[in-house]
Amino acid sequence: MSTPEQIPPAGSAEETIAAIATPPGPGGIGIIRISGPESLPIFQKLFLPRQKKSPQVYESHRMYYGWIVNPENSTPIDEVLAVFMRAPNTYTREDVVEIQCHGSYLVLQEILSIIISDKARLAEPGEFTKRAFLNGRLDLTQAEAVLELIEARTDVGRAMAIGQLQGRLYESISAIQDRLVAMRAIIEVAIDFPEDESDILDSTALQEQLRSEVEVPLAALITRADEGKIFREGISAVILGRPNVGKSSLLNTLLEEDRALVTPVPGTTRDTIEEFVTIKGMPVRIVDTAGIRHTSEAVEEMGIQRARAKLADADLVLFILDATEPLTAEDQALYSSVKQNRKKQKVLLVLNKIDIGPGASPERFSAALGNEELVSISAKRQTNITELKDRIFSLITGPKKGTGWDPGAAVVPNVRHKDALKKGQEACRRVRLGLGGDISPDLLAIDIQSALDHLGDIVGDTTAEDVLDMIFERFCIGK
Repeated sequence: MSTPEQIPPAGSAEETIAAIATPPGPGGIGIIRISGPESLPIFQKLFLPRQKKSPQVYESHRMYYGWIVNPENSTPIDEVLAVFMRAPNTYTREDVVEIQCHGSYLVLQEILSIIISDKARLAEPGEFTKRAFLNGRLDLTQAEAVLELIEARTDVGRAMAIGQLQGRLYESISAIQDRLVAMRAIIEVAIDFPEDESDILDSTALQEQLRSEVEVPLAALITRADEGKIFREGISAVILGRPNVGKSSLLNTLLEEDRALVTPVPGTTRDTIEEFVTIKGMPVRIVDTAGIRHTSEAVEEMGIQRARAKLADADLVLFILDATEPLTAEDQALYSSVKQNRKKQKVLLVLNKIDIGPGASPERFSAALGNEELVSISAKRQTNITELKDRIFSLITGPKKGTGWDPGAAVVPNVRHKDALKKGQEACRRVRLGLGGDISPDLLAIDIQSALDHLGDIVGDTTAEDVLDMIFERFCIGK
């Protein structure tokens, strides 16, 4: 085995890394991944083929069956399938070995400890994907898409991640960069031949080209980033109301399971209950809260305070009303507190228990509470729950997001991309205004280069090292 001095220093392009690539916990299969120049030599020391005789040459991308043994004493550790993949046709574009053993934590740790004691080190979070990016297999948007695919909570989120992984965002950014480069070339000619500047620079034509071919596509991408944020990160919806109006029943109905206790006794829910539900592809964190009222009971009061704290952070308030009773002073006081606290929060009035209060007037309830949008339901009988979900979706996304929107086909930037897009957009605005004024070509070229740099930050051409570290640190170890 090698001494520590023989192992290349961290960050070296020559070092070999290894990690467990499967989630923690028992499972049928566990995978250990090795990447780097020493992958095959390390594997050859550990692997004992089933046919007893090691092959002279391991074929790339061929599965081998045998045992992993401790190279110091030949003690068998586990029966495995393993594959060697030769660079550059691998995930990292380096030599890669993947060992598939039984999904025992002890077995995985034992194999990994032997690997990292011999010319390898434990991989950092996201380091395999970072190597794929640094070695040119993925651009930075595709690398981010890997994490988004892993973390996707809904089919819509998965579809958006797949689209980005396929390179759709990169292609859109690259097309805009190409147009800016062509414009910069014209401006640079004007810089080289100042006596012919007026003939070379057609300011009006360049302004229109910049507007239609660069600024309009940038604005569209920024708009899609706002839309995509909802489907990537989801929203928080707080179920609010006075005691015993059916808040917990609504939570159970939306989850399609009995998650919260439901009794006729007011104050049954003492703490907040949070669960995720998918509404038309949108992740929604539903928060069931304690009924808000004046109480001298200490535990219930703590639950009420937590409910108010959750209300402050909510994107949407589902304000529950009881169709079997007229609007009460408690309802009005609680609604007033919602209106006082709301910033960008949206409110949807939900008139519950229409199965036992069929004579209730939804219009009267809505008019008494500022004509807020209202939907009538029965959580117990699951009446109008589909309509409720539709109203929640349209309230958050807007009516234009109908069933025809295909997030898998759309180019949907994330929050980091949006920031760079807005900076690039501002640089392009300065160029367009400069073309209409008495601005020298030298200064125009500087602003065009600034726009190109901001777009380069998105795809990884000009991204700072600390930003790269921040992106890949969000990954799990082994990916």
